Amino acid sequence: MDETKRDRPPAPAWPFDEARKLQARMTPGKVAVFETGYGPSGLPHIGTFGEVARTSWVRRAYTELTGAASRLVAFSDDMDGLRKVPDNVPNPEMLATHLGKPLSAIPDPFGTHESFGAHNNARLRAFLDRFGFDYEFVSATERYRAGTFDAALRRVLACHDAIVDAVRPTLRAERRATYSPILPIHPETGVVMQVAIARADEAAGTVVWHDPTTGRAFETPVTGGHCKLQWKADWAMRWMALGIDYEMSGKDLIDSVALSGKICRILGGVPPVGFTYELFLDEHGQKISKSKGNGLSVEDWLRYAPAESLGQFMFHAPQRAKRLFFDVIPRAVDDYLANAGKLSGQEAAARWANPAWFIGGAELAAGTPLGFGMLLNLASVVNAATPDILWGFIRRYRPELRPETAPYLAALSEHAVAYYQDFVAPKKRFRAPDGREAAGLAELAARLRDLPRGVGADEIQTVVFTAGKTAGFDELRAWFQCLYQVLLGQDEGPRFGHFVAVYGVAETVALIEAALAREAAPA
Repeated sequence: MDETKRDRPPAPAWPFDEARKLQARMTPGKVAVFETGYGPSGLPHIGTFGEVARTSWVRRAYTELTGAASRLVAFSDDMDGLRKVPDNVPNPEMLATHLGKPLSAIPDPFGTHESFGAHNNARLRAFLDRFGFDYEFVSATERYRAGTFDAALRRVLACHDAIVDAVRPTLRAERRATYSPILPIHPETGVVMQVAIARADEAAGTVVWHDPTTGRAFETPVTGGHCKLQWKADWAMRWMALGIDYEMSGKDLIDSVALSGKICRILGGVPPVGFTYELFLDEHGQKISKSKGNGLSVEDWLRYAPAESLGQFMFHAPQRAKRLFFDVIPRAVDDYLANAGKLSGQEAAARWANPAWFIGGAELAAGTPLGFGMLLNLASVVNAATPDILWGFIRRYRPELRPETAPYLAALSEHAVAYYQDFVAPKKRFRAPDGREAAGLAELAARLRDLPRGVGADEIQTVVFTAGKTAGFDELRAWFQCLYQVLLGQDEGPRFGHFVAVYGVAETVALIEAALAREAAPA
């Protein structure tokens, strides 16, 4: 990479701010290692997408800034013990008999993989591959059993008491008595044991503990997958063992990050550079919870909008709490389309501030002639049940366009019809115009009739403004609100001149006349 490019002024985008923090940590020649973590007791969700996407954007900024090599590790803690049976899996009775065992040691309730952990790991990889993320998958079970963590685990054994002293003040009274960062796997039941350690033998590399049910004593090696670590200690250990340089996490883990960082330092490691992102809220402003099922899923979003728009939503203001519900989708789509359209003509510094540069897909999306909001409003006026209805208007507006030659617009049309049917149509409410509004609508219809064929959207917009002014709308916002509520049955709408150009001048006149005729008819 051109050295002068790296010397340019920093780009005003948060991933570059993060990349510069990482750059300050790195030593020459070291490959920067990014990490995202995953608990495979459940399926990947929209938060998984957000964390991997945001981490990938920081990684791209780091590459652009430094030209140095990097890796992204997607780590699955599949040795974690199953604490409760998830609500959304088959064979819950079977799973209930394996509570406490590592996820990688529990039969797959779906019957497709060798274990429940392997099934969910496969779902994670398929999920990440679907979005084209560049990552290396790492299984905790494989690394524990292969001995990758053995040296770090012996270090945990050597620092056992110091780690206990660091963690114990953060625990409830009943857990303080039994806490150990080392969780032996019961050699007979296979359960991950959260028990007090009677003796930590650094020389032998073992721990001695007692079965709380039978009282029997066991001596277990900490290496080779015979033990795992409590998750905060595990997080700290793998930061050191895998050489993790960067990892972000949600606001709910601020205290855990601080404690894991302290443990990492006790072990002699250096915690990674971190970034705290805010959590999402539902439509009522409540925190989104997997167990509650509020908010929306990745599958929900992708039914109504392209994947790049989800990236756009995730990119903006990650340290601010945002509502993640269906009504944010249209703006996210149009914001992405606007950014994609600007990208190719921008200088480097401007590109580095453009979300589309990080998200990708701009080549397909750039130049899309109709935005999502416009397609939604068109669908609303014609009560579209299929994209074919929209394409009749699109081809009249731009005769050269076809679904097969404009695939991004074709996909947007499908999304728009789905969104309209599920969210717009049920809420449409037409209201009656008052006297001034009726006069304004009649004035607009008359002016539209007088327009020559082939008139452009800007000229039509001027006519719309003039009709409103003539009708006495000094505040044009009220005039456009009239157009949206009376003609479209909704509170917001498109740039009206552009809408008329797409829908058709004669069709808009007919729309106005029908609205006025409805009001003239007896109740």
